[in-house]
Amino acid sequence: MSSTSRARLGEEVWKLRTDKINAELVTLTYGSVVAQLCKDLDGDYAEVNKQLDKMGYNIGLRLIEDFLAKSNMQQKCANFRDTADVISKVGFKMFLNITPTIANWSSDNKQFSLLFDENPLADFVELPDDGKAQSELWYSNMLCGVIRGALEMVQMSVDAHFVSDVLRGNDTTEMRINLIRYIEDEMPQDDE
Repeated sequence: MSSTSRARLGEEVWKLRTDKINAELVTLTYGSVVAQLCKDLDGDYAEVNKQLDKMGYNIGLRLIEDFLAKSNMQQKCANFRDTADVISKVGFKMFLNITPTIANWSSDNKQFSLLFDENPLADFVELPDDGKAQSELWYSNMLCGVIRGALEMVQMSVDAHFVSDVLRGNDTTEMRINLIRYIEDEMPQDDE
């Protein structure tokens, strides 16, 4: 399936097959989750980042089933470049109605970046001005966990993390995704 076909598929799924909820409701609900974590963890932003990633991971484990059912993807991705294309043009379009740009491929094609021109999770958001949040909190870190969890369910172990965020004063919001390994199907021991 070509990149253009995937973009059309993402558009089609967004328009026809996805139950939609109000984007502002998602933004405000997510913001409440982040704010509550910051409060509960007394401003330990490293731990907030971990908790957001963990929540996203658990969502990704389940979200992949919805993605596969609604997108009707017939072909398995041939390589990690195809996977990046599907994440950007189908996955993000289907669930958040955005299409991040794929950039910064490594020479071994095992790492790439997603550049976000828009991030609906970060609409109406200002990080706390406490001297730490601007340098320690990755506000949208749940997205990294979602990608890790979803890709693990399709046999890929990845690391996903933000390297820049406009909320922190950077020029762009960039997520880096690194393929660690393909997960082999394993048979349980003593199973005949």
